[in-house]
Amino acid sequence: MASSVAAAVPAENENPATLRRVILAASLGTLFEWYDFYLYGSLAVFFGGLFFPKGNETAQLLASLATFGAGFGVRPLGALIFGHIGDLVGRKYSFLITMATMGLSTALIGLLPTYEQIGMGATILLVLLRLLQGLALGGEYGGAATYVAEHVPDHKRGYYTSFIQTTATLGFFLSMGVIGATRLLMGEEVFKSSGWRLPFLLSFVLLIVSLYIRLKMQESPLFARLKSSGKVSSNPLKESFTQPLNLKYVLLALFGATAGQGVVWYTGQFYALTFLQSALKLDWKTSYILVSIALALATPLFIFFGWLSDRIGRKKIMLTGCLLAAITYVPIFMAMKHFTNPQGLPAADPSQVNHGMMVALLAVQMVYVCMVYGPIAAFLVELFPTRIRYTSMSLPYHLGNGWFGGFLPLIATAVTTSDWARNTFGEGALYTGLIYPIAICLITVVIGGLFIRETKDHKLETDIVGTR
Repeated sequence: MASSVAAAVPAENENPATLRRVILAASLGTLFEWYDFYLYGSLAVFFGGLFFPKGNETAQLLASLATFGAGFGVRPLGALIFGHIGDLVGRKYSFLITMATMGLSTALIGLLPTYEQIGMGATILLVLLRLLQGLALGGEYGGAATYVAEHVPDHKRGYYTSFIQTTATLGFFLSMGVIGATRLLMGEEVFKSSGWRLPFLLSFVLLIVSLYIRLKMQESPLFARLKSSGKVSSNPLKESFTQPLNLKYVLLALFGATAGQGVVWYTGQFYALTFLQSALKLDWKTSYILVSIALALATPLFIFFGWLSDRIGRKKIMLTGCLLAAITYVPIFMAMKHFTNPQGLPAADPSQVNHGMMVALLAVQMVYVCMVYGPIAAFLVELFPTRIRYTSMSLPYHLGNGWFGGFLPLIATAVTTSDWARNTFGEGALYTGLIYPIAICLITVVIGGLFIRETKDHKLETDIVGTR
């Protein structure tokens, strides 16, 4: 762990008004980026029939989920590219590029022709735009977390960076809200033919607002001081991943924290939604309402667990969340089936759904999400020195979330629909997709518990001083 001998955050950054501006500027832009990215995820089931060959609904769903996963697949590459820029040139400059890339690629999805219009060309264009979204998001999160962390006082880092952590869930929530409102106002027929484009085209407006906000931002004080002293890394990529000690912490951050955090996040929010619609055959409207209520109830807990991590530590909260998820996922999903579609009907009857129990079951999963995600930004920025922080923390975060988490809906759905699962488990095949997140959570608990030390008392240094 880096020595705390080096300079800490300047005392003037404890000014509440300054901190509010910093957090608002970073969080609002990040919220809009998550909204852009998750629009597709919220419509993954619906998009199967728009951009992929017809004839097999399961194949369409898997292809749509694979395209969703493609955006996650390139997130680590975006982390390397924009992390390198952020550590070499500055956090603000990288912010502006990622925002412009995300906003334009999302808006262009709203202008795409469908499979019926141009065939596989539509599929290819959709995948390319998803890849651009993934690249942009790969650079966005690390920059936002680093920027906020480098402004705030050391003893409140978990609390202040937890506001950034709410943006992913709020972006998901916003995407579902906009899509749901559009479907209700336009009607299903209009939405299916052309109305689905409107939420994507809204990104043009969000892009203008976000760029205006970010152009007014100042560079982080730690990076500005580092740059003025001539100590900026000449090659952040090389320093991050060829220096043995730093590489060790990159790998520990991945397998001892972000991999488990990623699968918990995507199980509790995306796979739960996919499971309701594709496995339990619940209509989209009821599914969205149930998940939205659970999200609204749980979102304040991101800030609570960030605040709590300043007092009792990041590690124990995150690993407890992973362990609870691993132990309880199977009974939770079995209960979801019991309270939604116990007979396995071709379509679940919304009037027979136990809404109270379903909200409770979804909210419990959201609590796990808040436990693993609320403290993670503070944890990651505390692992790495200022000169390579953006690059070093971004890669394990986006590998954990982009690969381990982002491909979870595809992997879990593919497992549950496989002949192996049906032949081996019969009716229990419905839950076999949970093998994947449970296994990753347990690996994270073991590696994180044995090899990662608590980080909450470490200051943000401006250079590598001594040993870690």
